[in-house]
Amino acid sequence: MTTAASEKTHGVQLTPAAAAKVKELLDREGKPDLRLRLAVEPGGCAGMQYDLGFDDALVEGDALVLFDGVPLVVDQLSAPMVDGAVIDFEDSISSQGFSIDNPNATQGCACGNSFC
Repeated sequence: MTTAASEKTHGVQLTPAAAAKVKELLDREGKPDLRLRLAVEPGGCAGMQYDLGFDDALVEGDALVLFDGVPLVVDQLSAPMVDGAVIDFEDSISSQGFSIDNPNATQGCACGNSFC
């Protein structure tokens, strides 16, 4: 993990498996200015939901950390809600996809996409 010197940092971690998958997806996109962005938005069964996707913009207050060359951005409003969270990627016979283990979530929903 490395941090850009001029940027604020966040407490979200990206596992090596997740970083490798994101790097693969970023390489496939072919746009060097894309970053992985994690945000929290109102919605979902439990009240809040994650928004995980690619973004080419940095907004004032964004926090940025590099994981094996993969930039992960979290906005300043979402950062406290996901501090300490771990983003992982699983590719097995029973499941495939990204998951977020967030120690700040007091409740989740059955679908796993929202929390409070």
